[in-house]
Amino acid sequence: MLDQMEQALAAEDPKFASQMKGRGLAALQRRRWVLGAVGVLAGLGLVLVGISTTMWVGALGFALMVASVAYAVTPPRPARLGLVQEDGEVSAPKGAKGRRRGSSLLDRLDERWERRENNW
Repeated sequence: MLDQMEQALAAEDPKFASQMKGRGLAALQRRRWVLGAVGVLAGLGLVLVGISTTMWVGALGFALMVASVAYAVTPPRPARLGLVQEDGEVSAPKGAKGRRRGSSLLDRLDERWERRENNW
């Protein structure tokens, strides 16, 4: 039934349907590679400027190059979206409900242990 609804939406408004599909992970990775390459080139430029001016500019350029490479090689994380309920409210993504800010590792492990015992 969902496939039929998706096909009907694509037939009715193809532009909207293509926007709702979003970009794939390959497009996100390609974008990260391009931004990483631009960062490396900018860092290399700062290193070259730092050679003729001061050491700190070169160090900043080197740090920019390292950060750009690290950004480019890390895989993109897919978005964690919540579900829209009937009343229009958006629920939290799955897995984010049990976490509280400031809870320690031991508290979370204790909660997991209690849930595991209750499921037996």
